[in-house]
Amino acid sequence: MGRKRNSMGTRMMRPIEGIVRRVQRMNYIVLCLSLPVGILLAGSAARAETPEISAGEREFNCVIEPQQTVKLASPAVGTIARLDVDRGDIVRQGQVIGKIEDGVEAATLALARARATNDAPVKSAEARAQFLRQKHERLKELHERSVSPLASLQEAEAEVQVAEQQLKEARLNKELARLEVAHAEEVLNQRELRSPVDGVVVERLLVPGEYRNDQSPVLTLAQIDPLRVEVFVPTAYFGQIHTGSRAKVRPEPPIGGVYVASVAIVDSVLDAASGTFGVRLALPNPRLALPGGIRCKVAFVLDGDNPALMAGDAASSRQK
Repeated sequence: MGRKRNSMGTRMMRPIEGIVRRVQRMNYIVLCLSLPVGILLAGSAARAETPEISAGEREFNCVIEPQQTVKLASPAVGTIARLDVDRGDIVRQGQVIGKIEDGVEAATLALARARATNDAPVKSAEARAQFLRQKHERLKELHERSVSPLASLQEAEAEVQVAEQQLKEARLNKELARLEVAHAEEVLNQRELRSPVDGVVVERLLVPGEYRNDQSPVLTLAQIDPLRVEVFVPTAYFGQIHTGSRAKVRPEPPIGGVYVASVAIVDSVLDAASGTFGVRLALPNPRLALPGGIRCKVAFVLDGDNPALMAGDAASSRQK
C-alpha cells in the first residue's frame, strides 16, 4: 500500500512541475524582451535631455515675407493728376510713380525764379552808392580848401550811409528770392509721388481724378529687398543661434532654389506655451527675383559649410 501511494503521488507531482517550468520559461522570455526595450527608452530619454543638432534636425518651417508694407501718401493734398504704376509693377527707391495736380505750384516756382534772376535792384543800388561816395570825396576836398560848408559835407556823408544800407537791402532781397526758389521747388516736389523702397505695388487705393486729403494714402507698396524670413525654433536650440550667423533658405516649389540669409533678430523672450522662440532673418533680394508671402525651409549652417546661392541666381539654383 505504501508503494502504491508513493507512485500515485509521483504521478500527481509531474504535471505540477511541468507547469512551474513553463511559467519560469515565460518569465525569462519576457525579461529578455523587456531589457532591450528599457535600454532603448533610457537612451531616448537621455537624448531628449541633451539634444544634439544634426543636419536633419536643423531644418525648420519658415515664411518669407516682405520687409515692410508702406501706405504711400504725400504731405500735399489735391487731385491725383496721374499714376504711372499699377498692381504688380516693380518700383525702385526714389522712382517717380505719380503726381498730384501742381499747376499753381509750378507758376509760383516760375515767379520765384524770375525774382531771383532780377539783378536790376542790386545794380541800381551799387551805382547810386558809388556816385554818392564820389560826391562825398569831392565835397571833402572842397571843405578842406574852405570852399564848401560843413553842412554839405555832413549831408553827403549821410547820403552815402543811406545808399550803402539800400545796397545791403537789395542784396538781401536777392538772397531771399533765391531762398524762395528753393522753397517753391520743394513745394512742387511734394506734389510728386516717389517710392521710398525697392519693392512691388500691392494695391492702388486712388485713381487719377480723385481727391487726396491728408488722411488718404494713394498706393500700397511692399519692400522685397531685403526680404524677411520668420521662423520659430524649439527652445532646445536657444543659445545656439546668434545674430549675424548664416542660414540656408529653401523656398517651396515652384520657386525652389537655395539662398543665403543672415540672422537679424533672435528673440530673448521664449514662448512657454509652444516651447519655441522667434528668429528673424534678412534675405538679400537685389534683383527682386523672389516674391514675398511664400513658405520655406530654413537650415542654420556653420561657418565651415559651403555657401549657398545668392538670391539673384534663382535660375541656376532651380537647375541644380
